[in-house]
Amino acid sequence: MSDARVTRRDLLGWLALVAAGLAFTWLATRFASGLGTSAAPFLGAYSWTVGPRSLLAPAVAAVVLAVVARGWWDRAGWPFVLVTGYLAGLAWTVSLALVHGLAGLYGQAFHPGAPPGPALVLRWLHRAGITEPLAVGALLTGVGALLVPLVLVAVRGVCGDLPGRRYLPVVALSPYSIWLCASLDALVAVLVAAMVAAGVRASDHRRTGVQAAAWAGTAGLLLGVAAMFSFAVPWMGLSLVCLYFARRRAALNLVTAAGALVPVGVAQLQGFRWVDGLLAAQRDRPVLWWGGISLVALLLAAGPALVASLRKVRNTPGWPFLVGATVAVLSTVLAGLARGGVEQAWLTFFPWLAVAATAPERRAGPPVPPPLLLVGVGAATAVLLAAALHPG
Repeated sequence: MSDARVTRRDLLGWLALVAAGLAFTWLATRFASGLGTSAAPFLGAYSWTVGPRSLLAPAVAAVVLAVVARGWWDRAGWPFVLVTGYLAGLAWTVSLALVHGLAGLYGQAFHPGAPPGPALVLRWLHRAGITEPLAVGALLTGVGALLVPLVLVAVRGVCGDLPGRRYLPVVALSPYSIWLCASLDALVAVLVAAMVAAGVRASDHRRTGVQAAAWAGTAGLLLGVAAMFSFAVPWMGLSLVCLYFARRRAALNLVTAAGALVPVGVAQLQGFRWVDGLLAAQRDRPVLWWGGISLVALLLAAGPALVASLRKVRNTPGWPFLVGATVAVLSTVLAGLARGGVEQAWLTFFPWLAVAATAPERRAGPPVPPPLLLVGVGAATAVLLAAALHPG
């Protein structure tokens, strides 16, 4: 079967799942009480907005897809790929936010939540004199865009140079970029991406001894810090566990685990008990309905590349990334924590769920072209969602 036919099949599969999911969501909003939102599968409200600013995001997407189609990123130097990937992701995120004007650049910045990390970040920003909502939002957006190059570094280090380059449009033009702008959850996603990239470097066979231990310890520290922002984040540590074992570097698990305990221990000494915070994060909403609705939100936020990735997960050495993200998502659903707002809470996991989209059709098979059709439909989905969802 040709690559084009396989891609169309993946797209049709995604569309079928979306249709079934939206039907389920319609039933939930009609018959389930206490959902806590009228905008399921997302939190917030719908407010259709179309204007001249709505043309920005399609223009950015068209430029990125044209560059990919010409194969420029396949041939460019790797530092250039990382820099332009960051700029592409930043432009895409900002263009989606600007659909609602400047309000879109700071509408999500101030939701501290139960863990101490978000409150501390906002306190430090205020102490540094960054108090204006637009300034805070711009800073968080700039940091959030680092997700693109960090993910690419990790994917390239495990899956190879060409799959890493061809994953760029998937992550840079993702539908979930809507929620990266002015978001503290985007900061968590960046911390976890940096953790994974550090773990990839630690387990590289070219690094041994102190050098490998230093990178593994750094990965652990980043994981521990990220856990101060999100209760689901520790599950992403499973990605490094799988990666270390796959690369026969199992001893690095001890170093990473020790590093992760440092921030948690410091927080404990300061009076924050992580387990108590986890219990306090429970919400009084119908678990069964919101579990299904959350998976519908994931399907839309991850885009059509998710289907291609799940289908080819056995064909990529990047499978540990997908395993960790999948377990994190399912654990929050089964634990009853997925009760609305996963479009932001799961930002950490979305980039890793689609990581096999650029994997070969069979293990060790020839490379596949960039999934332009899937990326384009995902970008169109993002444009529609940005126009329909009210920021905040």
